[in-house]
Amino acid sequence: MPSYASSLRNELAARSRAYADKYRLPHCESCGRSPVIGFHAMEDGGHGNFLGQSYREILAAELWQKRLRKIHTSARNAFPRSDYKWRELDSSTSSDALLMNIFCFPNLLSNQQVRCLLNLDQPTTPEFGLKARVPLGNNKFDHTEVDMRLGHLLVEAKLTESNFQQKDAAYVNAYRDVASVFDCDALPRTGERILGYQLIRNVLAAYANQCSFCVMLDARRPDLREAWYSVMRCITDYELRVRCQMLTWQELAVVLPRPLQVFLAEKYGITSGAQHEA
Repeated sequence: MPSYASSLRNELAARSRAYADKYRLPHCESCGRSPVIGFHAMEDGGHGNFLGQSYREILAAELWQKRLRKIHTSARNAFPRSDYKWRELDSSTSSDALLMNIFCFPNLLSNQQVRCLLNLDQPTTPEFGLKARVPLGNNKFDHTEVDMRLGHLLVEAKLTESNFQQKDAAYVNAYRDVASVFDCDALPRTGERILGYQLIRNVLAAYANQCSFCVMLDARRPDLREAWYSVMRCITDYELRVRCQMLTWQELAVVLPRPLQVFLAEKYGITSGAQHEA
């Protein structure tokens, strides 16, 4: 039986293939059992993996545009050889591309309904790939990358990723504040490996930087939802726990502008009326 991750990956590949054919977008299919569609940046200034309005905003902002240049580390093995230099955000399964499609849409955060979902008081400019300083016990810092920051809110975005990663308990316990924030004995684990490492790290980043934290994921991924709950229930700092939330792309889609809703429904199968149960 296919996993939730592989099922969603296959659905997105089929949708992206149909989307590319419909709009005659330059693209390529990866090798292997579970294909991924890679979209090329186009000579006319567009990009098949992005909604036009969002992509124009990205190109107009240097820091956002810099995010586009992040190299696809496995492209050499995944895609057929060509002169095109593949980037991570070219991939149909890129959660970063999905995040930027939504939050780079013009004036999105002027929408009070969007801000209400995210508990934001004022419009703010998204920061992508922010290097957060998470204190370690040896007076050094883990400069971990946060997918997005919106003012006081840190965001971790997921789509088809298999899980939230795992690390040895000794590695996790090296963070200065882990015992102050979590019931470490209750954290999910397999043997000496602690599960949900990315979530733990981001919650610690929120604690150290006096921020809130939101994990954004797909309603078709109940496995990721349960992984988040298994970590969140171990947070012992009550004030921090109420600053942590989970939001699905489907819940967010309800309050998005119509062009974004249409794009997300067609290319990702993310619909505002979708009901998904575990």
